[in-house]
Amino acid sequence: MTPATPLWEFVDITKAYPGVLANDKVCIRLMPGSIHGLLGENGCGKSTMIKTLSGVQQPDSGQILYNGKSVTISDPQAARDLGIATVFQEFSIVPTLSVGENIFLGNMPRSRFGVIDWARVYDEAARVLAEMDVDVSPETITGTLSVGEQQLVEIAKAIAMDARMIILDEPTAALGEDEIERLHQLLRNMRERGTAILYVSHRLDEVERIVDEVTILRNGCVVRASGETKINVSEIVSAMVGEDIGEHYPKERNATDGIVLEASGLATKSGVKDVSFSLCRGEVLGLGGVLGSGRTEIARALFGTDELIAGQVTLNGKPVHFRREIDAIRAGLALVPENRKFDGLFFNFRASGNVTAASLGELSRFGILNLKVEDQATHNLIRDLEISTQAEEKTVNFLSGGNQQKIVIARWLFSASDILILDEPTQGIDIGAKIAVYKLINRLTRAGKSIILISSDHDELLAMSDRIAVVQHGTIARTVDASELTHDDLVRASADIPHSKPEEAFA
Repeated sequence: MTPATPLWEFVDITKAYPGVLANDKVCIRLMPGSIHGLLGENGCGKSTMIKTLSGVQQPDSGQILYNGKSVTISDPQAARDLGIATVFQEFSIVPTLSVGENIFLGNMPRSRFGVIDWARVYDEAARVLAEMDVDVSPETITGTLSVGEQQLVEIAKAIAMDARMIILDEPTAALGEDEIERLHQLLRNMRERGTAILYVSHRLDEVERIVDEVTILRNGCVVRASGETKINVSEIVSAMVGEDIGEHYPKERNATDGIVLEASGLATKSGVKDVSFSLCRGEVLGLGGVLGSGRTEIARALFGTDELIAGQVTLNGKPVHFRREIDAIRAGLALVPENRKFDGLFFNFRASGNVTAASLGELSRFGILNLKVEDQATHNLIRDLEISTQAEEKTVNFLSGGNQQKIVIARWLFSASDILILDEPTQGIDIGAKIAVYKLINRLTRAGKSIILISSDHDELLAMSDRIAVVQHGTIARTVDASELTHDDLVRASADIPHSKPEEAFA
């Protein structure tokens, strides 16, 4: 029977910044052995609340209760001492250290003489990784791992603390379907052991599957609290945005028969093997597959980031060879990378410097940039893409994830790219921003642009693609019309699991 007393209770938490009331008397009750969803659009106050619970910042007013007693979380160390572990959306790993060192960073096991016990570091790290069913050596240098694997290392750090409360901020943003299910099973096991889990995610379908209770924020206030309603996506969306959104995936079909790009027998040292496919004008070609299947590596091969060791790319019937990314850009290709934080944005620039970065020649005469033209072009794209007008004055690190993503896409609209490779374009952004990206995809294909869409969200991939190429072990195993697939088909094909009814599986 669920205890009546919450393990943690946050009462009337209020936090204001200059001109913004980020949290307005927010109340959350976290029960032991419960997974609690904290939901809302970007800018609703979730991040502020997480920072308060983690000791990163102090509330202006309100009370925090632990087992019914008032406590103060004065700093992150105080949070850790109280058994709170936080997995932030922004990675805090040190890429030059090993996986084991990262897992125990700041909390290294020591011998009775006070020196680091390296054998325990790696033995304990291996135990945690095995518990998570993660096939990564604790001695691997973390910077060599994929984004998804680095995300799992972040989660392993929290698991290793044996925390009484774990806060997970977008924990599955970089994970594939198989990795998500493994993480969810781990969270269910922790729930059985009495851990309180605060789960923050924009993936509402997985929220519906995993959480026991929800608190939904809008404009800094609680608009739906624990136990008030049955947890389902439609009601969550309605509470988050203040209106019903009937169509989550507003797909338009604009594909023509004209082939604009063909890849034949592509291979790279990064694991791409004998990849062949075609892309038509106005088409969205989805690349599906599990984490590590080679989807991103195919994108890097097309864009000239990874050198081809075999195969041929043809654009509009003419063979091309990209030695560098600039060659691909000049040929009309664009890449919105999987990790916009590290690979897609200049955080010390305003929108203007980010939007024009790939096409400075369009603004230059005799080597001098025309900043007035740059600002006007950026202003027009901010208006057209409905990006926050703050982007014109503030550096992009102050913007929401959705606005940051649209700025990366705006860069390629400014460069007039004809083929856009979108690698996890809705990762870590809220439902409103996702729909804005989907509408932008429609706008691009309507104008004759072609899209290669890489997504770990199978529902998104099925809904927004015209065809889907399933990637397994660095090669394309099969390509099929998206309308012929179900979610189960795609999960099984991506993971190379035989269909329960072989005659219904696609070939």
